[in-house]
Amino acid sequence: MPSSRQRIYMQEVATRDGFQNEAQFIETEDKIRVIDALSACGFAKIEVTSFTSPKAIPALRDAEEVMHRITRNPGVEYTVLVPNVRGAERALSCGIDEANLVMSVSETHNRSNLRMTREQSFAQLTQVVSAISGSHVAVNISLSTSFGCPMEGDIDEDEVMRWLDRFAGLGVARATLCDTTGMAYPSQVRAMAARARRLHPEMVFTLHFHNTRSMAQANTLAAISAGIDRFDASLGGIGGCPYAPGASGNACTEDMVHMLELEGYDTGIDLPGLLEVSALLPGLIGHDVPSQLLKAGTRSRLHPAPAYAADIGR
Repeated sequence: MPSSRQRIYMQEVATRDGFQNEAQFIETEDKIRVIDALSACGFAKIEVTSFTSPKAIPALRDAEEVMHRITRNPGVEYTVLVPNVRGAERALSCGIDEANLVMSVSETHNRSNLRMTREQSFAQLTQVVSAISGSHVAVNISLSTSFGCPMEGDIDEDEVMRWLDRFAGLGVARATLCDTTGMAYPSQVRAMAARARRLHPEMVFTLHFHNTRSMAQANTLAAISAGIDRFDASLGGIGGCPYAPGASGNACTEDMVHMLELEGYDTGIDLPGLLEVSALLPGLIGHDVPSQLLKAGTRSRLHPAPAYAADIGR
């Protein structure tokens, strides 16, 4: 347990990473209601939506309207996924705080997910960085499959560092190492996070875990031990990569917050308020969510003893 209440910054991704994968369209009013409620919960950052083509991701076709109508909390950064220069132009017109750029370290996954080679992705994202340069908007690069690819297997750590180097060379000062398929394990996470921080002390790092193999919380603690203090997570544990076979949902926000608070970390999150928002999800998306805390309640939730227990031993 930390000697003092170390701050861990939680970054919510459900309204982009989660909602984009849902078959049932979440109405614009409902998206705004969820984002506004999350804004009051204490998050450092919320990934609101994606400025990908509405034809490619129809679930987020209302990106501009959502961004213009949410109530901004000055303590929260509002980030969006930006795939290309056209997306950057749309996003910049909405007053975003950060543009999140995405490509895969795995060549096979990048071709499957983005339908481009990694070099083509890098060239396109270089144009995005250039388009945003000079504005107040920060740029974050999310490197998918940093910890393993379901088609290629292990990813060489040197390759992850090579891509970090290339984006650092463009002046990108924020990076997310993504466990897109839930293949990461604690010792791997600890080593990669420590190396990334050592090689790029100027970068602000986030780690993004999936709970596909029930290791998201263990990986989070390993990352913290290596000096990482920012983590993506998804309300209810919804989301997952459609181009990563077997990759179920993201790390569940409320489950992570509950664990971190019990371990003595300060997440700044209003957990009861967060659970109220999470409870809205099944009705919005039309199915149950992976969240364990939503089912079981917090550790402090107690239950009445059965009536017969009082009579035993009398």
